[in-house]
Amino acid sequence: MLFVIDFDGTLSVGDTVDAMLERFADDRWKDLEDEWLNGNITAIECMKQQLDLVEVDQVTLENFFRGIQLDASFIPFHKYISQFAKVAIVSDGLDHAIDVATHNAAIPEMPIYANKLTFKPNGVSISYPYRNTECKAGNGVCKCQIAEQLSSDVGGPVVLIGDGKSDYCLAKHADVVFAKGKLITHCEQENIPFRRFQTFAEVLDVVKKWDSAKKLTARALTGQQVA
Repeated sequence: MLFVIDFDGTLSVGDTVDAMLERFADDRWKDLEDEWLNGNITAIECMKQQLDLVEVDQVTLENFFRGIQLDASFIPFHKYISQFAKVAIVSDGLDHAIDVATHNAAIPEMPIYANKLTFKPNGVSISYPYRNTECKAGNGVCKCQIAEQLSSDVGGPVVLIGDGKSDYCLAKHADVVFAKGKLITHCEQENIPFRRFQTFAEVLDVVKKWDSAKKLTARALTGQQVA
């Protein structure tokens, strides 16, 4: 079994990238965000142009990353599921932000797949080590490709826990979907079975009810859509 965990707005309480842009970029980043949400530019184009607007030194930004608020209930959730499943953070956000925030919050180490943040004089840049040029979603990180690779190693169903647009594609292919935020609306529109959640404590309550001894099918694990 594989758990694919989104970061921004899922493991982190808010959107890390948006908060960074609010603090260290001018308001043009919001126009770029609207262009992306409306489908006029790809996620890659949006993020690159937004980060070009950031003006900050490395020390200040790393201190900012340490202040990122994470879902405190993730630690007991991770402790439970890591007994029987592979767990990975797969995010279309920034690797260094995730590294610093999770380390500061004493989150157990696990694989992290995200866009690479690089510092330059009074600014940052981004590169895409997990980009799939054939990804129709246009994301910097192809969550479908990573989930396929990881699940081929561990076997079993794929469980997606996410909240936003970067999760849309994988939601169609995952065996189990836990959704909040914009991902709820997407799943409803696309008739994708899902369970609502707000914290990982709620997800843990559901997972503890799964009878792994009977090796339930993915459909049985998912159950009916929960309003």
